[in-house]
Amino acid sequence: MKKQISFILILLFSILNAQQKEIKLAFLSDIHFQDLYGNFSDNDFKGIINPKTGKATILRTMESQLHSTRIFNENYFAFIAALDDIVSKNIKIVAMPGDFSDDGQAYNLRGLHKILEEYKCKYNMKFYLTTGNHDPVGPFRKDAGKDDFLGENGKPFGIYSKEKIDEKPSKIYTKDIAESGYLEILNELKDFGFYPQKDDLFWSTPFNKNLISSYSFDDALVAADYTKRMYEVEKGFSVPDLSYVVEPIKDVWLLAIDGNTYIPKNLKENSSNPSNYKGASIGYNNVLTNKKHLIEWVKNITAEAKKRSKTLIAFTHYPMIDFNDDASSEIEKLLGDKKWQLERVPQEEVAKVFSEAGIKIHFAGHMHINDTGSRKTENDFLVNIQVPSLAAYIPAYKILTIKSADKMEIETQILDDVPRFDELFPLYEKEFLALQKDSNKLSWNKDILKTKSYRELMLFHLKELVRLRMIPNDWPKDFIEKGQNLNGEDLLLLGYKGINRKIIQSKNFKKWTFDDLILDLYKFQSADELAKRDIPRERLEQYKVLVELFAENQSKDQFILQLKMLFKILSHLSNGEPSNHFEIDFKEKRIKNI
Repeated sequence: MKKQISFILILLFSILNAQQKEIKLAFLSDIHFQDLYGNFSDNDFKGIINPKTGKATILRTMESQLHSTRIFNENYFAFIAALDDIVSKNIKIVAMPGDFSDDGQAYNLRGLHKILEEYKCKYNMKFYLTTGNHDPVGPFRKDAGKDDFLGENGKPFGIYSKEKIDEKPSKIYTKDIAESGYLEILNELKDFGFYPQKDDLFWSTPFNKNLISSYSFDDALVAADYTKRMYEVEKGFSVPDLSYVVEPIKDVWLLAIDGNTYIPKNLKENSSNPSNYKGASIGYNNVLTNKKHLIEWVKNITAEAKKRSKTLIAFTHYPMIDFNDDASSEIEKLLGDKKWQLERVPQEEVAKVFSEAGIKIHFAGHMHINDTGSRKTENDFLVNIQVPSLAAYIPAYKILTIKSADKMEIETQILDDVPRFDELFPLYEKEFLALQKDSNKLSWNKDILKTKSYRELMLFHLKELVRLRMIPNDWPKDFIEKGQNLNGEDLLLLGYKGINRKIIQSKNFKKWTFDDLILDLYKFQSADELAKRDIPRERLEQYKVLVELFAENQSKDQFILQLKMLFKILSHLSNGEPSNHFEIDFKEKRIKNI
């Protein structure tokens, strides 16, 4: 009996010990925070009054957000809901891989700071941010504005930081709408990773090697200064790099890589001209050519982490691995190399370089998609995890559980229900009525205001985005015209052309259309395996039939060749690595579903 009791006690102790060793972190990407209830420091405008709440609200039009790859307004509520969910799970460390702001405007940065500070103080949470291509939009502060804010009369109006000749008549001015540069972002958000904190066990930058060998908080503070974090992107052009490594909890190092590479357009221009820099949206491809110091720094950090038995977790805004489940070459053949954001796909060299530099696990955002990619060689194994955006379909964040240095668990938390997600709907009603009076301007579907949950709203947003922007901009016009009147049965019969095989029962294929197929393709591209929740099971099985049929089809007809490529892309996107709830075994170099 005593032996049994001893065995049970030892077992319980082992379980409790294992649980204590597990460390959880949350990753929130592409928040694109816009402060609906913020204020300007130099203008009394507080927004328009919402008849539902009586509150003044600074918001953008529904028309504009349905043409964008992200929404601008409701993500405010989603961000708070995500933080509350993280609190309920007792997770204390939150990493944010870039695009934490709308466009780095001062009033949005202040609003974000206020919320992060509230959760930091109230729940003892730690936030670690890295920059994206929207924060900052360029290395230095730049006058800017938007012409799509919703006015009291239901019509759009502009808010600008500086007067321009071509602006709309209805407008207001505030310096707080300008696009902040690195300096302004650093000053506003330095307490959230960009500067060392007293309770951090370690903190360093790519520009201070001494901090690795002999760390002190005071020395780290000196190294964090803006002037000490500059590099020459081109000869004579120095810009900031806010990369850092931090130890927020014993034996875990977070490597926050600033993947923004702002390259000057004209080498004869003044280096301080904010308009003379290209955007950073291409990501790591430009790091390889113009930001090589980062690669050497990463090598040094991974070597130090290994020597000191630290578990290293890397995150930045940009993906290291093809996020299209290796379908990019087929997408290029079907649509062309300038479509489907193919310019943002990282070169294979990116994964090779950073894998050889010692990175094993890397969290990224930028693409607003849910995806997992991996690259394996005899010596290295790199896993890139795409964190979905809270401002697009499918709205979600990731939870990392570090079980050991060799085993990690990833879980995707979807935001289905978000309190107050429909708070702004009465204002959109006003916008719709104003658009109705001018039939030439009416384009969006009012049924979006009937959605019953945040996830449903985001799915409707995707549907409208595909209709209003993706199909007109990305797809060959003749292909869409030939397909738009077809249903699933028509596609099935086209697949059978030239194939000597008995035709299966086809009437159930009539239930869906060519438009449904295109939308489902985007669902898979955005949500990966989570898209299956929003596609009927019967249709998913029918897609498998069509994938096989068109793969076998040898017709030279142009339309059938295009369909063949489409179904090949669909097959890639619907059969990628596990991306919902999975475990990574770095020792065995494998990813498995849980």
